[in-house]
Amino acid sequence: MQHPISKKILKVEFGLEALRVKERDSDERKVTENVFDNATLKTLYHLSNSGHIKAFGGPISTGKEANVFQATGKDDREIAVKIYRISSSNFKAILGYIIGDHRFDNVKRTKKEIIIAWARKEFQNLLRARNAEIRVPKPIKVERNVLLMEFIGEDGIASPQLRDVRPTKKDAEKIFEEIIEYMRRLYQDAGMVHGDLSEYNILINSNNKPVIIDIGQGVLISHTRSREFLERDTNNIIRFFKKWGVNATDKEILTRITNIK
Repeated sequence: MQHPISKKILKVEFGLEALRVKERDSDERKVTENVFDNATLKTLYHLSNSGHIKAFGGPISTGKEANVFQATGKDDREIAVKIYRISSSNFKAILGYIIGDHRFDNVKRTKKEIIIAWARKEFQNLLRARNAEIRVPKPIKVERNVLLMEFIGEDGIASPQLRDVRPTKKDAEKIFEEIIEYMRRLYQDAGMVHGDLSEYNILINSNNKPVIIDIGQGVLISHTRSREFLERDTNNIIRFFKKWGVNATDKEILTRITNIK
C-alpha cells in the first residue's frame, strides 16, 4: 500500500520515479527507503505546498551522506534538492565535523539531530562562502534534512565534476588559480576550511569556471582540526592538477591561502 504522503506528492506532480509504485530489485528499494522515509516525504510535501518545489525531476548524484535531485522551483527556475539520508549516513564521520563547531554546541548527539544539524550547517556554510564572493550554489531554503539550492547546470543536466573535464594546460592553470583563490577567500574572508575539497567536489560550469560544492563538512578556522583539513584539501588539489602539468608545493599554496609563513 502506498503511503498517503507519497500519494499527495504524486498529486502535486512530483516526477521522481523513485516515488512511483513499480517492481524494483532489493538494492533499489533499499536506496529509495533510505532516502524517502515518512518524515522526509512530509518535508518535501510541505516544501511543495509552500511553493518552493513546483516539480520534482530526476536524480543528479548519490553521495556518501546525501542524494541530490533536480527540480523546478519558484519562477520555474531549476533548483537542486539535497536530501541527507538519516538512516544510512555515516554518523561517526559526520560527528567529527560537528563536534568542535561552536555553532552547533547545543545539538543533541542523536543520529537524527546530527543529520538535521548537518543540513543547517551546509546552508550556513554556503551563505558564508557567498558573502566572501566564492562561487558556490546559492542556498535557497533548508528544512529538516532537505536543502534547496541553485542548480549548477542546464536543462536538467548537471555541470561536470572537475575529475571529468579534460582542460588544456593553459585552462588547467587558470582553473587551479581560481580554486586556490577561492580557498584563500574561504580561509581569510569567511573564516572557514572546506574540509573535503577534491576533484569530486568541484564542478566546472558552462563558462569553464569552478564551482565549489558539498561544503556541509566545512569547519570554522577555530575548529581544532581546521589545519589538518586545510592541509588535506591543499594536497588533494595540488595532486590532481599535477597530472595536467601544474606544479606547486603544499608549503607555497598554504602560505598563499593563510598568509602565514
